[in-house]
Amino acid sequence: MRPLAGKVALVAGGTRGAGRGIAVELGAAGATVYVTGRTTRNQPSEYGRPETIEDTAALVTELGGEGVAIRVDHLVPAEVEALVGRIRTERGRLDILVNDIWGGERLFEWNKAVWEHNLENGLRLMKLAIDTHLITAHHALPLMITNPGGLLVEVTDGTAEYNADHYRLSVFYDLAKTAAIRMAWAHAKDLAPHGATAVCITPGWMRSEMMLDNYRVTEASWRDATARSPHFVISESPRFVGRAVAALAADPERARWTGQSLSSGGLAKVYGFADLDGSQPDCWRYLREVQEAGKPADATGYR
Repeated sequence: MRPLAGKVALVAGGTRGAGRGIAVELGAAGATVYVTGRTTRNQPSEYGRPETIEDTAALVTELGGEGVAIRVDHLVPAEVEALVGRIRTERGRLDILVNDIWGGERLFEWNKAVWEHNLENGLRLMKLAIDTHLITAHHALPLMITNPGGLLVEVTDGTAEYNADHYRLSVFYDLAKTAAIRMAWAHAKDLAPHGATAVCITPGWMRSEMMLDNYRVTEASWRDATARSPHFVISESPRFVGRAVAALAADPERARWTGQSLSSGGLAKVYGFADLDGSQPDCWRYLREVQEAGKPADATGYR
């Protein structure tokens, strides 16, 4: 049961969170996964977090794939170019590119207008969320299109439908997360003549390492956090969006999705995969129909 055996993937921004979940599930499906990021065991980033790209690569290998960790700052074009050159030399192909570079959790300020928000932090957030994705696509897609059937996945927060009428925290965050959706749509136009697919995908309320730390719980005890935040009952593990991407990559008819905004919960209904607990959380529908409707927290019928 290794539908992606022989496939080569690059998960750009795979240190933690969705990137780690996606890398691990691609590995579980048999892929060789290059994991990039700025935090290594010997060289931490300004995040000061314990997760490393080596740890992610080890998990990929543990679950049946082959994980390769390479430190890359995706704001530096020369580093990205060297990364792609190495993949070309070592593997001769690239089948899956996942753009999950982010790094903006500590840069945006909630519910502050542009004139109130720290400008330096806001502009840095935009570079991390947009420039890195464009730089990576510029260098990596020429290798991906050498073989038909490639898949580009832009990772964001929120579906196109949800973000269209919801203000996402600040103007900087809002622009960053909607830009990824448009990027996927535009890349799909460029990739179509080469037989490649581009999509944008969002997890729901994801239990990233930072989120678990914020609530002082672990993946095993996450339900304890519902006492503090009842709607956390709809949350999902990073592996859920990972399984969504793995299902897309293994689908020979994935071109039907090209240019579209997708979600982990939505794809679970199509492909039949589940989260680690066996459920299929549908966060974006829950937010509209339960949380924003002012109803008591209850995930019945939503996971």
